[in-house]
Amino acid sequence: MSAPSHRRSPARRRLALVGAAALTTAGLAAVPLTMSAGAAAVDLAHTPLPAKDGWAADGSGTTGGQAADAAHTFTVSTRAELAKALKAGPTGAPRIIQIKGSIDANTDDSGKPLGCADYAAGTGYSLSAYLKAYDPATWGRAKLPTGAQESARSAAQARQAARVVLSVPSRTTIVGVPGSGAAIVGGSLQVSHADNVIIRNLTLTDTRDCFPQWDPTDGSSGNWNSQYDAVTLRGATHVWADHNTFGDSPHDDSANPSYFGREYQVHDGALDITNASDLVTVEYNRFTNHDKTMLIGSSDKDSKLRVTLHHNVFQGIVQRAPLARVGQIHLYDNYYDTATLNGYTHSYSINSRANAQVVAQNNYWALSSDRKVSQLLSGDGTGAVAGSGNLVNGTVADLVAAYNAEHSGKKIKTAVNWTPKLTAGLESAAGLPAKLAKSAGAGVLTSRNRVG
Repeated sequence: MSAPSHRRSPARRRLALVGAAALTTAGLAAVPLTMSAGAAAVDLAHTPLPAKDGWAADGSGTTGGQAADAAHTFTVSTRAELAKALKAGPTGAPRIIQIKGSIDANTDDSGKPLGCADYAAGTGYSLSAYLKAYDPATWGRAKLPTGAQESARSAAQARQAARVVLSVPSRTTIVGVPGSGAAIVGGSLQVSHADNVIIRNLTLTDTRDCFPQWDPTDGSSGNWNSQYDAVTLRGATHVWADHNTFGDSPHDDSANPSYFGREYQVHDGALDITNASDLVTVEYNRFTNHDKTMLIGSSDKDSKLRVTLHHNVFQGIVQRAPLARVGQIHLYDNYYDTATLNGYTHSYSINSRANAQVVAQNNYWALSSDRKVSQLLSGDGTGAVAGSGNLVNGTVADLVAAYNAEHSGKKIKTAVNWTPKLTAGLESAAGLPAKLAKSAGAGVLTSRNRVG
């Protein structure tokens, strides 16, 4: 998971179902996507990653659940149905899961909404008692919380995790049904040590931890650290994330209170790629209203981490777009808007550290009046950023030179040890703002065409 968070009061959140009425909860419907008549029809559920489309196209490529039979093709509209579909059939059997409408992960098996108070019930946890027990004025700042309230917090968090964390097995395609407002609210899709997974056409929002932990040793002032990324890749290989929308809505960080002088952060990462994950393509997604957006590499000792990001939109993003460690990362044709959005103020876009080998090519930055080119990058002095064709407000810019000119130490290197070859769709950055406004994010794809 990502590093620290600073969070918000444990209030309950719900998004109403979008689009058509929910399917019956009596069982899982084995219903393929309805295909529109006419030429050039494309079945999103059975579409593999195109050839040469980033690192996930390497080797055997990424096909997800393309080979699923009718018995392993599901249309789901509740958390219970989704959880059942993810576990159905023998281990490793290809499966297609089509999400119709908006699924609230914070529900019980009958569909009853669950809030923070429900998870805490019977554990002995309360925020007020936790704050009293670990106030730095009495607890100090030299050690992590231990004792009754920390144990109670951990127990409550485990109860929430049992509902919101959804494990995705190998050879799986999860795709939103076009036109249904397909979304997962509050859920965390975890692709752990799985191979060949596709996640497409979904809105993934407000993955919110009711019980962040206080860590007084994190940084100079301590931090509140939350769990759960909207999508987590841990030791995963051949993963394609395409045309999704990530965000914190409807509970943006601007509503978070502060305790012990630090923001009470309830959100962790949007899409984190860690623990030797490899061969990942992230394309045509929209990342908006989020702080710690994408972590590539969980520590300086991580490995593999060959990842491609292209044609993604980053708006209202504070940092980590991405933060990259160790791996060979290709960033091309992404659009970064640095203006403050819904209270999210830009800090930096790309962080290259722990010897990461980043190639940033033909990306476009819309630089707001309060930001400088030198603030677009960050690093620890060991990472590299190479590339060309990057535009800032329509003008070619040397991002590394601008950063290094204002940092006397820990300069970013300009040479990398690899050359990208899997570059399908590589194009000039000039037209990206207009193009991606129409073609990135969930709800763009239809059963007739593949946008982008």
